[in-house]
Order: sequence, then C-alpha cells, then structure tokens
Amino acid sequence: MNKFLIVGLGNIGAEYAHTRHNIGFDVVDALAEKHGVSFRTDRLGDVAEIKLKGKSLVLLKPSTYMNLSGKAVKYWMDKEKIPAEQVFVIVDELALPLEKSRIRGAGSDGGHNGLKSIQEQLGTTAYPRLRFGIGNNYPKGRQVDYVLGKWTSEEAPLIRMKIDKTIPIIESFVLAGLANTMNHFNNVEYKL
Repeated sequence: MNKFLIVGLGNIGAEYAHTRHNIGFDVVDALAEKHGVSFRTDRLGDVAEIKLKGKSLVLLKPSTYMNLSGKAVKYWMDKEKIPAEQVFVIVDELALPLEKSRIRGAGSDGGHNGLKSIQEQLGTTAYPRLRFGIGNNYPKGRQVDYVLGKWTSEEAPLIRMKIDKTIPIIESFVLAGLANTMNHFNNVEYKL
C-alpha cells in the first residue's frame, strides 16, 4: 500500500490555535474531519490515519513547536518508511496574498523556520509542500504579531473556504501526483 505523510505545520498550545502561523494544523484538522478520523497524541506529534482509494495517509501535527518541526517529520518518515516525495507539508506563507496558495516539489525555506528545520533534518529541499498564502498586511516591524495573530473577521470567511478547497489539493497530490496537482491548482485564485 502506498503511504503518504501529510504534515500541517503549527505550534501547540491554546494561545496559537487558529492563528495565521497554525494554518497547517487547521488544514489537516479539516482533512481528518472530512474523513471522520480523530488525532491521537503520539511521539513528537498528534497523528491520524486515513485510507483513500487504496492509499494510506498519515496526518501529522508536530508537537515540537515550529522551529523543530523537522524532528517530527523525520521521525514519522522513518517510522512509516515514507520517502520524501510522498511527504506533503502545509505551511503559512507571508509572500503570497490570502487569495493564493502555491504547490512546489522543492525549494528554499523562504525564511520559514518550520521548513528550515525540515530541510536540516532531511538534508534536502526536495519535498513537496503547499504554501498557504496568509498575506503580509502588517506595519513595519510587526511581522511576528501578524503571523501569530488570529484572522480578522473580514479574512475568516475566505480562510474557511480556502481550507475546504485545500482538501482536494491534498487528495489530488496523493491520487494524481505532484505534477498534475501543480498544473491543476497553482493558478487558482480564491474569492468569496
């Protein structure tokens, strides 16, 4: 059976719940909910499993905090014997507007500490990821407050819709492959 590791990046703790930086957690939570599975607390994270048309998806929300996400990703890749090309990381992206997401098969960490940690642990930048645009609508010097802040009431409906629309992207990655998924979804603009 083909196994995939679907990783939502975020920070544990109530104070980080549903912040921009935790969008990865929110996306994998929505995926688990759609498939009627619950997370269990395990080594270095909360884990759930989904079966999808003969494929097995291990969902992971690292409990290591963002800066050490790679530790959890590497542990679960090794434990489940999942190669880097069958890992899919969902991460917040300041450089993209709210209306956009970008799927890539490799690339730099773009200054994101979660991706930096994964890259260090795996020794490669070649692992698929979805960069979920969170915009950069913050005053100079307030990036940390913005990233760790909650969605505004104006943003929330679009974000809920975008989370729902991210689930088919993950399923497409598993069932149709990275190239097809990039071709199909990379130029989508999300509007209410």
